[in-house]
Amino acid sequence: MAVAGGFKVLTKKSGDAGGAGGPAAMSKAGGAPGGGAGNRRAGAFGGPTLVSVAVVQPRAFEDTIEVLGVAKGRQSVTLTAATTQLVERVRFSDGQRVPRGAVLVELKATEQDAGVAQAEARLLQARRAYDRYVTLGQQGFASKAAIDQYEAAWRSAQADLAAAKAREADRVIRAPFAGVVGLSDVAPGALVNPGAPIVTLDDTSVIRVDFQVPERFLGQIRQGQPLLATADAFPGETISGRIAQLDTRVDERTRAITARAEFPNPSGRLKPGMLIRVGVSRGQRTNPGAPESAVAVQGDAAFVYVLNQQGERTLAEQRPIITGVRQQGFVEIVDGVRPGDRLVADGLNKIQPGQPVRVARGPAAGAPQGARTPAPRPAA
Repeated sequence: MAVAGGFKVLTKKSGDAGGAGGPAAMSKAGGAPGGGAGNRRAGAFGGPTLVSVAVVQPRAFEDTIEVLGVAKGRQSVTLTAATTQLVERVRFSDGQRVPRGAVLVELKATEQDAGVAQAEARLLQARRAYDRYVTLGQQGFASKAAIDQYEAAWRSAQADLAAAKAREADRVIRAPFAGVVGLSDVAPGALVNPGAPIVTLDDTSVIRVDFQVPERFLGQIRQGQPLLATADAFPGETISGRIAQLDTRVDERTRAITARAEFPNPSGRLKPGMLIRVGVSRGQRTNPGAPESAVAVQGDAAFVYVLNQQGERTLAEQRPIITGVRQQGFVEIVDGVRPGDRLVADGLNKIQPGQPVRVARGPAAGAPQGARTPAPRPAA
């Protein structure tokens, strides 16, 4: 009996020891799901970040002098009256294109018409008197002094008629050149005064922009040089033109010279008074370039994320760069990358240096047309 009891006790202790090596022991050893260190590491990261790719490529960049100017027509004028008078007829409509010499406004000219008729009558009388005395002089009945006196009266009557016709012409306002009239509130019966604006007239077939160029760049600009400009009213569009004329003097106060640019405007989209940003080219060079979205700037420093392949993993390496000009959505990279390097194209605020990433399928930003990024490898 003693032996049997001792055997039971030993068997029970062995079972307890086995129980300690069962589920509880396995949990401590890391055998249970979710208890391993490797699984905790996998849960801490949500997997590689999906990114798009931009390929660094050689691009042509231009050194430009960017200046601001105000657009104006080839010819622009605000028409006014030369005298105080009532408007009798308005012969244009707002926005109408008119030829040179077209009658735009007629002022009341009853008194001036009468003055012309009176001057014509006096001229006729003076002419007849002069002719009569010329005939008498040829017959010996009139002196040379009398003939000269009547000739002077005749010529004075001619001048009086010309003055009367000029006063009559002041009552008719004509277009001094071909162009487009603006908006006007003048109507028949309105009283206009000298100097008061009646309507604007602009020749917008060509738009002119005057801008200042610093004296130190004088040797890099010339008459006839092509230009590219932009207008805030048409974002993303470029306007081609040329330098039509350079001023003959440099401003002593600003040390700058005035240049006049001309831009063809057959459609009339450009309007006088618009703000125009003019870029004067100083030369062209070829350097590596990347889209603006692939370049991050912090203070005076700039950097990109270069994609490096390490085995089956793609890592984003943060690399400082030296940038140049920005043109047409691309940044010139003077140093830091080489043509052919693959960069993270956008979403740089979601990337950390050395972080594994996963490359999205599709065309690479900045790659030649038809080029595609290689298929991504499985991330480790």
